Amino acid sequence: MKVAVLMGSASDKAKMAPAVEMLQQLGIEAVEEVMSAHRTPEVVAGFASQARGMGYGAIICGAGMAAHLAGAVAARTTLPVIGVPLSGSALSGVDSLYATVQMPKGFPVATVAIDGAANAALLAAEIFAVHDPAVAERLDAYRAGFANR
Repeated sequence: MKVAVLMGSASDKAKMAPAVEMLQQLGIEAVEEVMSAHRTPEVVAGFASQARGMGYGAIICGAGMAAHLAGAVAARTTLPVIGVPLSGSALSGVDSLYATVQMPKGFPVATVAIDGAANAALLAAEIFAVHDPAVAERLDAYRAGFANR
């Protein structure tokens, strides 16, 4: 399985890079896409509704300000959606955090810290590790590295 790493704007790429890097470190394929819940809503809806059939097992969404990307994706799929609220607005990402975490009943979005893309990747890996012993082993090895810090 692979993970989609979506971002609302190409300018979000640097803040979402830790997710891609962490997934690669854990041996999980990451596919980056730029799509906006506001500028390209049809693209978002089409991708989300077809993601399972395209072999995705989870979707990470990074967006700033109104941060509707994760919610728009969650509305169209039952795959795990992990939201990364991004900083950069006048409110330093607090607006993004609230927009990402405050989802209506029935459409959950797991939400990590503002600019927490690496943790979003780790959460996706933990979801995969439930049924993939190889991913679980790589996660254990990654965590073991913290014992010496």
